[in-house]
Amino acid sequence: MLIFLDVETTGLESADRICSIGLIAVDGDKIISKYDLVNEGKKISSKASSINHITNEMIKDKPKLAECETYMFLQEHNNENSTIIAHNLKFDLKMLATCNFKPNTKLIDTLRVTKHLIAECEQFSLQFLRYELQLYKIEEKEALKCGITEDISAHNALIDSLHVELLYEYLLEISSHVEMIELSFKNVQIEKFEFGKYSGRYIEEIAMIDRAYLEWMLSNIMDLDEDLRYSINYNLEG
Repeated sequence: MLIFLDVETTGLESADRICSIGLIAVDGDKIISKYDLVNEGKKISSKASSINHITNEMIKDKPKLAECETYMFLQEHNNENSTIIAHNLKFDLKMLATCNFKPNTKLIDTLRVTKHLIAECEQFSLQFLRYELQLYKIEEKEALKCGITEDISAHNALIDSLHVELLYEYLLEISSHVEMIELSFKNVQIEKFEFGKYSGRYIEEIAMIDRAYLEWMLSNIMDLDEDLRYSINYNLEG
């Protein structure tokens, strides 16, 4: 079984929790879609609401994550016969861990796989790839197959699960399922900075002209993206 998964959260701080969860499960010709709003006792920040359009009123009487149908389905199929597939999988699993979820499935991170296979992309967010790879052209047809009838808008956990499925199918034309599992845990060699004062410039170049800046990043930015940290170390070590 392939389980395409997404969660929305009350914010991005360590104390924040999941406020919605969606998945699309594909088992041969059988397709199951599930979505739930949940209440983990954490207030949704206004910033988070502006992105996911979920308000505190909407989750007021909703069950805890572990008690919702979507999570129970995920737990039921949390075994070696399933593969959980998500965009930025590490984040989703980190949030699910707050409910003591430990994956026993195979795992694919479409974010990291895309960085490996289509490195020339300007950005790698799910919504950017939705348009860059023209996935939007087939999303309505796929949504109907999955029993999704609501508007196809971004930052809805179920709709984002749909876009993860479409991205996976696109990547499957370039790579295999087995290779994607391997690439999901292989560091990506990033060539250019995407932010900061050296945005758009090669890390290799900065290692030669401002080595101290890279060393400062490694020492002071605790939540530095692990692939960027790997790439900086790679260039510093020559």
